[in-house]
Amino acid sequence: MTNNIVLNTNKELIVSQVGEEVFEFLNQNVEFSDQTFITSTNTRFNIDSLNVGTYNTIINLKRVNDFRWINKYFESVNKKLPVGGLFIDSVETYAVRKKRLLKKFPKPFNYIYYFFDVLLTRVSPKMKLTQNLYFFLTKGKGRVISRPEVLGRLYSCGFEIVKEEVINNKLYFVSRKIAEPCFNLNPTYGLLIKLNRVGKNGKPIKVYKFRTMHPYAEYLQQYVFEKNNLKEGGKLNDDFRISTPGKILRKYWIDELPMIINLFKGEIKFIGVRPLSPHYLSLYKVELQELRKNTKPGLLPPFYADLPKTLDEIMISEENYLKMYIKNPIETDIKYFLKVVFNIVIKKARSN
Repeated sequence: MTNNIVLNTNKELIVSQVGEEVFEFLNQNVEFSDQTFITSTNTRFNIDSLNVGTYNTIINLKRVNDFRWINKYFESVNKKLPVGGLFIDSVETYAVRKKRLLKKFPKPFNYIYYFFDVLLTRVSPKMKLTQNLYFFLTKGKGRVISRPEVLGRLYSCGFEIVKEEVINNKLYFVSRKIAEPCFNLNPTYGLLIKLNRVGKNGKPIKVYKFRTMHPYAEYLQQYVFEKNNLKEGGKLNDDFRISTPGKILRKYWIDELPMIINLFKGEIKFIGVRPLSPHYLSLYKVELQELRKNTKPGLLPPFYADLPKTLDEIMISEENYLKMYIKNPIETDIKYFLKVVFNIVIKKARSN
């Protein structure tokens, strides 16, 4: 009886705020009870005032786009929930907003309007010259966020994604607390980024690259792998984290040019196995993981000499290279360099 009263009360409140369809989505994913906290706010005040452990589900009916400090809000929610607790909210993503705005006006005025909307809501919040002015004027309201960014922020704050659904031009997500926030003070948000990779002797190094993914997308590698696995060439299949300009940068290796900094720092060598993230390296067989520790990773990997298509073929390619390199380092690197140049120049091999 009590649960029915709670359900009916919540239904009236939710439907009045966001509509029947959103309530049905919530009702399918949440068991409404006195341990369910529902709010509609773009500040942390209502969350910070809660007692730790009082609620196992927190629902916010305000979209994430209107939060001034997104990660701080997610961290506050994480602090109040037990491990396994649910956090549900929504966001207007780039894709959804573009579709909505292009329908708003006839051509070509819709594209003119969309162009200036991109400058205001996507470019200005990220540029140092305009960032402070943007947030001063808007207080953070109306910022447009990509799906990879908001999901990546959630993962960085200790949540995992349980379900996503687009309703009324907003992406609603159900997330579950699985850990404490990482409190990353230096997220990869600019054009030049530093990625965590494994170097010689298993030492962690920061590899420089031009950004090809949306901000915070690096936190989603395991999520994308679990959803889509690997495609030909050993890359993640259907990797929605990569931006449209990023696909062009990757195709012609422009994104890897900053790795020259790592070359000059002595963290990598010219020819060598690709520097991998800890998660991707964990997919390798243990023997190869240990073999990789004997040498520095490289700027030009044996991948472009052998052109393997599967992860197993990539591991065989790297194992063959490493065993040859340990016996004859200079001769091996010269041999592989010539094969890489031939494949790139003559066979037109490209990154994927």
